[in-house]
Amino acid sequence: MTTTPLTLQEIESLAKTTLLANGCDEENAAAIADTIVRAERDGSTSHGLFRLPGYVKSMQSGKVKGDARPVIENKLPAIVSVDGAHGYAPYSLQCALPVLADAAHKTGIAAMRLYNSYHFAALWPEVEYLAEQNLVGLACTCFKPSVAPAGATQAFFGTNPLAFAWPRVGDTPVVFDMATSRLAKGDVMLAARDGHDLPDGTGLGPDGQPTNDPNEVLKGVLLPFGGYKGSAISMMVELLASALTGDQFSYEAELQDNNDGGPARGGELIIAISPELMAGDGWADHSRAFLDKMASFDGVRMPGARRHNNRQDTGTRQINTSLVETIRGLS
Repeated sequence: MTTTPLTLQEIESLAKTTLLANGCDEENAAAIADTIVRAERDGSTSHGLFRLPGYVKSMQSGKVKGDARPVIENKLPAIVSVDGAHGYAPYSLQCALPVLADAAHKTGIAAMRLYNSYHFAALWPEVEYLAEQNLVGLACTCFKPSVAPAGATQAFFGTNPLAFAWPRVGDTPVVFDMATSRLAKGDVMLAARDGHDLPDGTGLGPDGQPTNDPNEVLKGVLLPFGGYKGSAISMMVELLASALTGDQFSYEAELQDNNDGGPARGGELIIAISPELMAGDGWADHSRAFLDKMASFDGVRMPGARRHNNRQDTGTRQINTSLVETIRGLS
């Protein structure tokens, strides 16, 4: 694979210029570009520039509004409701997360539903933001069907990611962001592009048989991680991110989406908890002792550590040259 070195500043400029040239206003373009830069900075390449052509396609088709303004309501002290106004999620999250954090600091626990929005990024930025405010964060969202429930061979769930962050005073938070499928679809798409085989158990081909070929899995279905256990968690995400937000289930999104290559409309649920109000003043030392004990075992890597280590490198990132040329052609 041929790559092109780009600085983080060049990645941001490329993303923002492309978005502005294709229908985004300044606020939405800046929010999305920041999300893309964070992904490339931290090594989450399947959610970085790789996603940019999809953002553009969904604006070109008229499905997503590049100048959307979210409408935020906080009528009940512990519930924040955000109408994304058919725009992309990053700007809605930028506007609404401070409202959620304030609600959680006041009430101890608060939930936010984001609906009428198009989420195409990783989930860890929103929960990490909450952890930086000394809050516990939990977030989940759905997508169009690409994962078969345990025992089935037909797609019904989205990859249905679930993200969690725990704050550590004076240190980086503990964060995980994982698809409930064996492998995120974006990673399968990257493997197909780059010619890599997939781990066993990732998915089935169109014939319903297990395969390690990413091209065959993309024609067939992904599988949930851990069999019926992952399948149950994926079902939970559907209910939390769709039924509880009032937005579309994955199968409904498939029926409504125009398949332009961009994200489908869907909901996101985010929960913020104040450990200080919940557990008292000793929460930080108590949890740190537990996490330090866990980290003392040989071979243990704290969730989120790889990304936090990657972001210490402020140098260039190697980006697929074909992708760079495609993006430059869009602007």
